Amino acid sequence: MIKQRIEQLSEEYFEQIVQYRRYLHQNPELSTKEENTAQFICEKLDEMSLKYKKNVGGYGIYGFVEGVCPEKKCVALRADMDALPINEETNLEFKSKKSGVMHACGHDVHIASLLGAIKILNTLKNSFQGRVMFIFQPSEEFYPGGALKMLNDGIFNEVIPQNIFAFHTTPEMDIGFVGIKEGKAMASTDEIYIDVIGKGGHGATPNLNIDPVLVASHIVVGLQSIVSRNAIPTMPTTVSICRFLAEGRTNITPNKVHLEGIVRTFDEAWRKEIHKLIERISTNIASSFGAKAEVFIDSGYPYLYNDPQLSKEVFAICQDYLGKDKVIALDERMTAEDFAYFAQKAPSCYFRVGTKKKGEEITNLHTSTFDVDEQCLKYAMGLSSFIAIETLNK
Repeated sequence: MIKQRIEQLSEEYFEQIVQYRRYLHQNPELSTKEENTAQFICEKLDEMSLKYKKNVGGYGIYGFVEGVCPEKKCVALRADMDALPINEETNLEFKSKKSGVMHACGHDVHIASLLGAIKILNTLKNSFQGRVMFIFQPSEEFYPGGALKMLNDGIFNEVIPQNIFAFHTTPEMDIGFVGIKEGKAMASTDEIYIDVIGKGGHGATPNLNIDPVLVASHIVVGLQSIVSRNAIPTMPTTVSICRFLAEGRTNITPNKVHLEGIVRTFDEAWRKEIHKLIERISTNIASSFGAKAEVFIDSGYPYLYNDPQLSKEVFAICQDYLGKDKVIALDERMTAEDFAYFAQKAPSCYFRVGTKKKGEEITNLHTSTFDVDEQCLKYAMGLSSFIAIETLNK
């Protein structure tokens, strides 16, 4: 059976894929700068004698593993490549060699797992109909995102896959478990930038100033009313101001305060309305104090939609591969993903692979101590291969 053969190959290739992951973890590269990461991937694809295109939408790479009758059908597997501007604080022997740069979101696992899946699929290419497109995508962590750049660079000009799949490491779940959310799975994301302009002066003479610190504080509080008083209670929404820069001194009121934050939700019409509310609340509050607010909202990724029927099929495929008790129906997440752009082009499923060793404390994504149980690589590459083959042979 194909399942048993994939399991065997996952075991056979496991140690090699672990070494891939460790090399990538030691040599992380930030968004838009993944040149050496791309070179490493290309070297591994060359070793498998696979054809591919590189420098797509930046340092992106795509190609195909061709099975029987490759023109018959195509599905795609995608992995993101970039690291984060975080200084690693683990004791791993293969910790990052680059100060201030770390694979703190598991993208090293994604790359290595996809390379493992490609090795499995290439070995089993006579066992499936059609072809599997592999996509190594740069710059997931940085607007406007590598997915959109790859699409604009014509990644699907040759063929639009019937289905597209991707996964993410998930430290909240033990290894051997997978989670899937049908329909709306991850939120849209926008970035808020507000400059509050007042009139600085001596802190001891506030009557002569227009204090932008006070004004900005009222704006931060006022924006919270968007979620508590404007959002439909059943619509998940987040408006968070995460940066507040007031560069005065103990006795100096600054002329300006700079605010930055995010908007997350799951409805495009409501998303646009939030933008209007942020503008209105900020400018009106500032005006009421005699100050001025300049608002810029940078529209980011759309919400990620998992095709319901395909997600049901993937749920069943995962149960077949892992066991019925190892596949979990997940809730929506307020985190965002530019895989959402790919999901707009074809029915897609973005699932989550557990990376936590049972009984150990969770080390969360985007933290300086993030790590995974490397056994997850075995599940991730095997499951990705199995999903691709089962979907093609359906």
